[in-house]
This record gives sequence, C-alpha cells and structure tokens, in this order.
Amino acid sequence: MTKKTARCVCWGLLLLLGVATPLPAQDASWAEKMFDKLEHNFGVVARGADTRYRLTITNRYVETIHISNVRTSCGCTAAKPSQDTLRSRETAYLEITMDTRKFTHQKDSAVTVVFDQPTYAEVRIPVHVYIRTDVVLTPGAVEFGAVPTGAEQTRNIAVSYAGRQNWTVRDVISKNPNLNVKIKETGRADGRVNYDLQVSLKSGTPVGVLRDQVTLVTDDASNPYIPVLVEARVEAEFTVSPQVVSFGVLKPGQKKTVNVVIRGKKPFSIEKIESEKAAGTFEVRLPKDSKIIHVLPLTMVAPETPGTVDELFTVTIPGSEEGAAFRVYGKVEAPASVQTSGPTSTSAAKVAPE
Repeated sequence: MTKKTARCVCWGLLLLLGVATPLPAQDASWAEKMFDKLEHNFGVVARGADTRYRLTITNRYVETIHISNVRTSCGCTAAKPSQDTLRSRETAYLEITMDTRKFTHQKDSAVTVVFDQPTYAEVRIPVHVYIRTDVVLTPGAVEFGAVPTGAEQTRNIAVSYAGRQNWTVRDVISKNPNLNVKIKETGRADGRVNYDLQVSLKSGTPVGVLRDQVTLVTDDASNPYIPVLVEARVEAEFTVSPQVVSFGVLKPGQKKTVNVVIRGKKPFSIEKIESEKAAGTFEVRLPKDSKIIHVLPLTMVAPETPGTVDELFTVTIPGSEEGAAFRVYGKVEAPASVQTSGPTSTSAAKVAPE
C-alpha cells in the first residue's frame, strides 16, 4: 500500500467515525466532500424553459468556510451561492442556471467554486444541457411565488411546437401530490401545434418551498419528455429566521448570543418561548409589545457536561394555533481538549463531530 493510499483509507475511516481531524495542507479534496454532487445534467429541455438546479453544500468541518468567488466557463451558465459563509454544520446551496433563450442545442459548461477559508481550494462542477429548437415554453416555468398557507392557485404555460403536423402531447405527468395538472390542445395548422398546460397548487400544500417539475410526454421517438419547472413558496402565518440556529463549538460555561428573527403578516405579540429539556442552558427576553418583526437575542450558556445540544423551541403566539418553531444546535467541547480557531500550517479543516 502506498503512502497516498494509506492516507485516503485513514481519512475515510475517520469520516465514518465522526472524528474531528486535520487534513494535509496539500489535500484540496476537503472542499469536494461538502457537495452533494460534482456534476449536473439538465437533460433535454424546451427553448425558453427555466433551467435551475440547487446543488447542496454542507460544511462538515469545525472551521468556518468562506466562498470567495464563483465563476463559469460559458456565458450560457450562471451560478450563485445562497450565502458565501458557512459555519460548522451549516448548509447552503449553489443555484445553477442555463440560458435557454439565447443558446440552443448541446451546451457544456462548468461552474468553479473558489474557497479561501479555512484554506484555498477550487471545486469544478461540469454542467450539461440540450436545448430543443422546435418546442418553446411561455413563460419558461410555473412560478407561484409566495402563497399563503391554505390557498389554492393556478398557473398556465403556453406550449408551442413547430415541425410535424401530427405532433402530439400524449400525457402530462406530475409525481407531486400537491399539484393538479391538465393539458389542452388549443391550435394545429401549417406544422405548428399549440397546447395550454394548466398547473394548480392544492390548498393543503404544506408550508415551505416546493421545487419540482411536471413532464410533458410527447410522441417524439427520440426525446419524448419535456420537463417543466414548478416553484412555490407556501408561507406560514409566522416565519423564523434562521430556522436552525447554530452556536458552533463552545467551552463549558461559555456564553454566546445569536439573534432569532420572527416575522408575521400583521403585528403580533409573543407569549412564551420554550423547549423540552434545555432549562438553564438558554436565555431570552420576551418582547412586551406587538410588532410585525421581532428580533430576539437568544443566549446559550454552555453546560458543564461536554456533548451535543440539539433542541426544538416552540413559540406561543396569542390567537395562533400553529405559533412558530425553530431548532438550536451547539457543541460543548471537553475541557481537556484543545481546538484551534483555524487551520495551522499542517491542517486544512477538521471534520465536525456528529
């Protein structure tokens, strides 16, 4: 076994065990391990279709990660991270889009994500798509935007085809139980065929982001499927930001404060904030007045016993049956352990314990 192979085997075992360990300074693959995938193919899409994909990035390390730059190899591609700084165990996404209006046919590109903390690294993500010229979507996606919980809404997409006189959409498929879909032919003449795609968001759709697609099934022998992006954001009466409050790694007895923001659609008051088993660990002062936005400084006093603090907090709001909730995560290190605040000359990043 070579030295390089031995290092890889050791690294893999340490990851499985959840042990915080330094990586060799020369090894930039630590950054790749944060991505849920290292390549994306949009497949065959219609011209004008909105092609967006969110690639997940999770900071698995003790140190804070910083994205200094994101670049693409082609003007047909754009990419933007949801945030450029990720604390330990924090998750963000990289939204990748392809321009299907200015470009056609096969397009191959790459997105490069550059990190400058805790040490320099680059991650290259190849991106592929084939843009049809005979099928056009107007608009390019089913976008519901912000939808109040319990509401039902409908959007329409015009599907235009130029080519065979007998071209047909045989079916439209949705695997999402919160969507109703219908397809109706609206015109056929001189090699042009038009359909109206109707997508309805059901009233019982749960709170959160809906990001899915419906698929048109055509009689094309080679490429029968046409994906259509569907997006919605079903909003609760009250929202909490961040939904997961990370306190990072603390020493026993150490105090740290993080602001929790609670928003409503109209002024509201807060009756109480509580958790099941974190008595004495957290401090928060309840506001006395009613506002649309409350900014609550939440202080964690790290307990003397080392370990993980993982708590669900509920917020009781007068007049609301649902109220609000958020999760808090923190790690209390053992008194005898010594951890640096950043990488040394012989380390790149440390894996955060599970």
